[in-house]
Amino acid sequence: MPKRSRKPPSDPIQAAHLILAQLTGEEPRIVPPDRKDPLAVELGRRGGLKGGKKRLQTMTPEQRKESARNAAAARWGKKAP
Repeated sequence: MPKRSRKPPSDPIQAAHLILAQLTGEEPRIVPPDRKDPLAVELGRRGGLKGGKKRLQTMTPEQRKESARNAAAARWGKKAP
């Protein structure tokens, strides 16, 4: 049975790398897209840890109630998978 050809990656840089690897006979190194930059993750986490407390301090009780209502509606309004 013949080998099936793969679709080229949607990322143009990875596609170019794959083509170049095929031309030179090297094994292509394709980096999975789910890798995250650890520094960016850490910076996002720092901001996320501060955000909720700061938001709580700046909101009025009425705004907090409205936010809680919206959150509950979003949670309970989802359909079961």
